Amino acid sequence: MSMKKAPEELRFAAMAVDAVIFGIVDKKLHVLVQNVVRPPHYVNMPGFPGGLIDKTETAEDAVERHLDEKVHLPVKDVYVEQLYTFSEINRDKRNRVISVGYIGCVKPDVIQAYDYDDATWIPVKKLGKLAYDHDDMYAKATARLRGKLSYTTVAQFLLPNNFTLTELQEVYEIVLGTDLDKRNFRKKILALDVVKETGRMQEGVKNRPAALYTFKSKTIKELPPVV
Repeated sequence: MSMKKAPEELRFAAMAVDAVIFGIVDKKLHVLVQNVVRPPHYVNMPGFPGGLIDKTETAEDAVERHLDEKVHLPVKDVYVEQLYTFSEINRDKRNRVISVGYIGCVKPDVIQAYDYDDATWIPVKKLGKLAYDHDDMYAKATARLRGKLSYTTVAQFLLPNNFTLTELQEVYEIVLGTDLDKRNFRKKILALDVVKETGRMQEGVKNRPAALYTFKSKTIKELPPVV
């Protein structure tokens, strides 16, 4: 028996997820992209990993599955949170698809160990035109990251577990795109009482190695404005 289409008024949009995953490589902010080949609309264009939500999944289940299956990035290796719902009528030229966007951060060791041919970490300054509405998605994700950095401890997900205060300051400067006063930054960070000394010193440095710090809590905390 052939299946009849539902009446026009009962046809609904498909639901998908997409994830903008940030990381820092060589003191530059990077983002993870795949090559999108969906002719004639999208031919060899970078885009963020994602896909449709299965009928048995939540959006959180779906983003975890797509990150694992499509870019080989297990969710245990990434801090991820919901970003925004993208529902412009023609955001996907092939069909009516609404996407739940996510933003994520990974630590340097995750990028250093990353080895998958079908996805690439690209410096954000070298991003070209993105597929679908991913330019808008990227803009919103960047604004969210900068905002979260100013009032939470999200910086810990872009750093090694142990880091110097200089490395912590560099994360802020890289993401915010501005230089910060060293003395004022350190004074404010230490006054917030969110990091502690590990008792260890920086390795591989001959002259005056710096003390290593770690975040007191491994979960994200809200703070008074840091910068």
